[in-house]
Amino acid sequence: GALLALSKPSDLPVLGCPGELSLDVLLPTLRQRLGLPAELHVVKAPARHGWRECSGLVLLSSCYHTTKQLQQFFTNARQRGQYPATYHAVTVGVPTEAEGEISTGLSWQQQGDTAMVVPVPAPGRRSLARKEVKSTLTRYQVLGAAGGCALLQLQPKTAFPEQLQVHLTLLLCPALGDHKHSSRVGRVLGVPFLLTPEAAPTRTQVLDKELLSRLELSPQQLHHLPLHIHLQELMLP
Repeated sequence: GALLALSKPSDLPVLGCPGELSLDVLLPTLRQRLGLPAELHVVKAPARHGWRECSGLVLLSSCYHTTKQLQQFFTNARQRGQYPATYHAVTVGVPTEAEGEISTGLSWQQQGDTAMVVPVPAPGRRSLARKEVKSTLTRYQVLGAAGGCALLQLQPKTAFPEQLQVHLTLLLCPALGDHKHSSRVGRVLGVPFLLTPEAAPTRTQVLDKELLSRLELSPQQLHHLPLHIHLQELMLP
């Protein structure tokens, strides 16, 4: 019917800056090639709130009513305690517990010239009421592990920019290819620990020699490594 699904590669933003290649810019061309009578709208995309790096399922619609109806369904599903979106992620490190929930407040914090998403472990009622901080929750399950890495299933109950990346660092298992938040996980004698955002400036992810060898990458190529978070599945009514 009105719905169209496609798989978005990483590093293609859903909404780009003026003059930048983005999925939104490509929609008229896609509509023309498929011979669709009406323009396409983005119903749901991999963490479309500023997360250009995530890959995976994009749900499009050529009917404005269908778009609004489905977006309301996703909101209502989360409010009912359901998890309508399922992501898969490859992490550097294996969580101690095979499954569980990551819950924290998240907020934007200015660090020099850039704004960073940082965890707020115990947000106050006032900051939540003013929407300076948002309470966030992600359910996770380890699907497999090998070579010091894990494949995780992630189901966010809330939507906040970079939520999954920050939550994975709180597990001390940053996503493979996370060049923004992985520096917050330090190691002493092989044991991971969490650093404060101020003590961990953003940098290209650091991987050990064995993992680099398995990935067939040199340290100089690491900054090309894409973020390994993928929107795998969407629940539809």
